[in-house]
Amino acid sequence: MTHLRKMMLEELQRRNYSEDTTRFYIRTVEDFSRRFNRPPDRLGPRHIREYQAELFQKRKLSPGTVAHHLSALRFFYAKTLKKGWSIAETPYPKRAFHLPSILSQEEVTRLIDAALTPYHRILLMTLYATGARNAELTHLKGQRHRQQTHGDSHSRRQGTR
Repeated sequence: MTHLRKMMLEELQRRNYSEDTTRFYIRTVEDFSRRFNRPPDRLGPRHIREYQAELFQKRKLSPGTVAHHLSALRFFYAKTLKKGWSIAETPYPKRAFHLPSILSQEEVTRLIDAALTPYHRILLMTLYATGARNAELTHLKGQRHRQQTHGDSHSRRQGTR
């Protein structure tokens, strides 16, 4: 194990990075170094830009994957070697933003009608009516109205005024 690899591994462990992230970061720095046949501490922003272009053009990686590779290199230079890192010189790729597909009224009706139980039908109708995300809907707590369970003397008093 080289001195630089050991330093980076210790820094990743000290910051409690996951094993998968640690493996990916180490592998990325090794790949970067191999690409130029030089130790990574002897490579600079020009090499990083060239490597980034290669990831897009030759390897055809997605913007998210290229950004992950850049994060690994940024960690190596900024945290392990304590060198400055200029985002202006090595910008992160713009990620494509995809709008969600919108269902037609007929598709929504078919989806709700396909529910197997009344419970699932209510869930689908609630999702559609409120625009809530699935995760938000699954965290809703069903509560009865207070007046139904305990009676509410305050509301009874208000009605008599």
